[in-house]
Amino acid sequence: MGRSEYLGEFEQMVLLSVLRLGSDAYGVSVHEELGRTTGRETKRGAVYVALERLAAKGYVSSRFGDPTAERGGRAKRYYAVEPAGRTALRASRQALMHLWSGIEPELEDR
Repeated sequence: MGRSEYLGEFEQMVLLSVLRLGSDAYGVSVHEELGRTTGRETKRGAVYVALERLAAKGYVSSRFGDPTAERGGRAKRYYAVEPAGRTALRASRQALMHLWSGIEPELEDR
């Protein structure tokens, strides 16, 4: 995996959240999914920054939904994981699995 394909932990979590949410993945829902699934508090702005970075790498794409009255006529931006993002996730998972291989006994209390 080249440097441009490297995924940091937070980017992995954001990508996985987008995958989990499917067609309902927009900034706020991704932020909420992260909190729900990880128990980790994150800033909403950090999610948007990560989504922009992932889009720049070609790992996610976005589209605007229809404007809604409850949003003052503004449209939500929905995100989807692109094939390159899926490839990067698989490569990242594989690298971590190789690193974890055989380590479990080292983590046990002695």
